[in-house]
Amino acid sequence: MSTFAASHLSPSYPDRAAWGTATKLRAWQQEAFDLYFRREPRDFMTVATPGAGKTTYALRIASELIAQGVIRAITIVTPTEHLKRQWADAAGKVGIAIDPEFKNSQGTTSRDYIGVAVTYAQVAMHPALHRARTEARKTLVIFDEVHHAGDAKSWGDGIREAFEPATRRLHLTGTPFRSDDSPIPFVEYADDAEGFKRSVSDYSYGYGPALADGVVRPVIFLAYSGEMKWRTRAGDEIAATLGTPLTKDQLSQAWRAALDPKGDWIRQVMQAADRRLTEVRRGVPDAGGLVIATDHEAARAYARHLRNITGEGATVVLSDDPGASKKIKQFAASQDRWLVAVRMVSEGVDIPRLCVGVYATSTSTPLFFAQAVGRFVRARKRGETASVFLPSVPTLMGLANEMEVERDHVLNKRPPEDGLDDSLLDDANRKKDNPDVLGDELPFETMEATATFDRVLFDGGEFGTGAEVGSAEEEDFLGLPGLLEPDQVASLLRKRQADQQAAKRRAPKPAEPVLSPHEQLAELRKELNGLVGAWNHRTGQPHGVIHSELRRACGGPPIAQATGEQVKERIDKIRHWATQRSR
Repeated sequence: MSTFAASHLSPSYPDRAAWGTATKLRAWQQEAFDLYFRREPRDFMTVATPGAGKTTYALRIASELIAQGVIRAITIVTPTEHLKRQWADAAGKVGIAIDPEFKNSQGTTSRDYIGVAVTYAQVAMHPALHRARTEARKTLVIFDEVHHAGDAKSWGDGIREAFEPATRRLHLTGTPFRSDDSPIPFVEYADDAEGFKRSVSDYSYGYGPALADGVVRPVIFLAYSGEMKWRTRAGDEIAATLGTPLTKDQLSQAWRAALDPKGDWIRQVMQAADRRLTEVRRGVPDAGGLVIATDHEAARAYARHLRNITGEGATVVLSDDPGASKKIKQFAASQDRWLVAVRMVSEGVDIPRLCVGVYATSTSTPLFFAQAVGRFVRARKRGETASVFLPSVPTLMGLANEMEVERDHVLNKRPPEDGLDDSLLDDANRKKDNPDVLGDELPFETMEATATFDRVLFDGGEFGTGAEVGSAEEEDFLGLPGLLEPDQVASLLRKRQADQQAAKRRAPKPAEPVLSPHEQLAELRKELNGLVGAWNHRTGQPHGVIHSELRRACGGPPIAQATGEQVKERIDKIRHWATQRSR
């Protein structure tokens, strides 16, 4: 027998009572646990919404398999170094000793441990080593956020080689969906109605059922638009309104301007988020907030803004900080208000007291968005609500409204027409040291960036209309209590909106200014030109072509010679086009 194998055959196992039986499982965890042991599968994939308690469920299965003698070792594979330690801490609380510091160069670990926690990248670097460890003892492999096993071909190949001999494999994910062609090892695929191969889960527990069960918090999304103005590298000055129809390039640049720490947009949104956090803390005294930044430079700048806003320092976690895990644990155990982190902190980091978030990153993949929002939904007691502040960007609005939609990993799927697929996954989760570059003209100089409260999204509904930051309308929504059941959130949002609309109807209307015929015609021409500009952004047709088509449809001379009635007719026509196109 090899020295390697001999050194791992005789660990000291605790008795059965020590293996986590004291923790009562939630209903979904017990149901999935019972299903697992009815089937006794070699591979089992569990999809459960972030915050539902996948770690507790997996460790309960591990403890039972150890107690039954089915396995004698555990390997936990995670996406990040921090999650290795998080798993080891959780396992230790139920009597399972896991080594989170295991290195490939070691080859073996102390006999004090029943297993190790490693990263997907670590396995890919030396799959033969991990295969030898797997073959040496009957091993359970737990894949945390298993969709990462398909991040790169080398990762998938390494995972397959290392863990093919495993006695049992348990696959866990809260966000299994990808739209690339990288198959995830050991995951079953079946043909769907469209002829694509779709991943098959053995047990699924989505956000909707979890919300109904009180396992996760309801999430209120507060969207902010605003006026942006920037100067390109070529010296051109461009202005745009976030939240209105924009071309892809304009949207990217306006979004970038909004997140620029030098502009007022992000500062105003963080002020609003801090006011919301103050309100939440009335019912949840230790509630904390998280700003998810795109890169290190922005994270540090946002922390400076928060110090000016709150008078308190914010905890900053950067991807290259060797003390990142320690900082996260200290923040989780404290009552400090704000944590600022690059976007890598979005996945798997367990800080249950996070109740308020600011989505200050330009990443818009469905996978990353779900991971990010997952940081705020973990419920500790019924009634806690989560609030996420984000730019009024169509992609993010759609993702916020689709919180309850289930997605699977689909192979050979055509990218959607709008191009908003998961192809940016690798970029979304890699280490970020430098600012993103969006558009050919960047880097650019942000000249103005001011925020406007746009709307609230909850449970697929939209509440509120554009209002000035700091207005009574905005404060109504920021002042929602921090302890509400989901149905109470919806009822209160509807009531706030109804009260605002009633107040507007009661308010005296300002006297209409009397315009001269020349001014009236100028206003009509301005309105028409604005609609033509919006139609240009929507269709790509040149302004001149649009005006010519309007003349052909309505008759009359060029706009410079057209009467007011003729201009009104063209306004009605282009609005009709827009209505027909949106159907």
